[in-house]
Amino acid sequence: MAEGIMLTWFVLTGMSLAFVAIDIPKTPEATVLKWAFVILTAFTGVFGAFFYVLGCREPLKGTHAQYVSATWRQVLGSTMHCAAGDGIGIVVGAVLGAVLSLSPWQDFLLEYALGFGFGWAFFQAYAMRDMAGGSYIRSLRETFVPELVSMNMLMAGMVATMKLLMPRIDGATNPLQPAFWFVMSMALIVGFILAYPVNWWLVTRNLKHGMLTVHDHTDGSMGMAGHDDKTANTPDHDSHDSQPKPETITVFGVIIATTVFLLAILFLPEE
Repeated sequence: MAEGIMLTWFVLTGMSLAFVAIDIPKTPEATVLKWAFVILTAFTGVFGAFFYVLGCREPLKGTHAQYVSATWRQVLGSTMHCAAGDGIGIVVGAVLGAVLSLSPWQDFLLEYALGFGFGWAFFQAYAMRDMAGGSYIRSLRETFVPELVSMNMLMAGMVATMKLLMPRIDGATNPLQPAFWFVMSMALIVGFILAYPVNWWLVTRNLKHGMLTVHDHTDGSMGMAGHDDKTANTPDHDSHDSQPKPETITVFGVIIATTVFLLAILFLPEE
């Protein structure tokens, strides 16, 4: 039964990944978010493809900016960006933890460090440095808090899922077995779901970007999709959802709340 479910999942994932990888180059989205959709689809299968079509793929040429301006689509892009960058680091940490036979806490710390480090330093700060005036240091400062609270919720969902599924599926702790990658996929889906609400808060409080629209470059130089990210527009949030940036005490409260939630998940028993 479990083998049949996993086989079906991997077949559908392969088909979904092929569709997104082939279709997304013509979508006028920022390159980093295109990669985010491709990476997420590799783990979330039909869900990633569905989110791409419904949330980012313009229905008519030239309508992308208007299409992605809805708040829920802006938040979808933000969460995709987080889950892709952090997810790569977390999965790499999980593989290394299994190979090195680390203890549960050592494994968690490695996954968190790699997930947060890669997601923050590269996928967020480096990839989006143009939005911080081209300064990588400024981008690191501006993306630290959004990355932290989003990572906390993503990690909480992944840890909870791994604790639930790994003891119940044969081979789920072995990176050489399909069951391991199936569990990683389910964990990333749950993590994405938990990270979405906090990304809504971040986007609507102007603490994080959402979807972007990229115009054709006039000199012919092209990125992944034949567009130049330097011409990317800033997100166009729905006016009734956009708010001034929150006070420091509010941001601190969100940091504490997400951290406590993650710690609570960590102390849940596996059985």
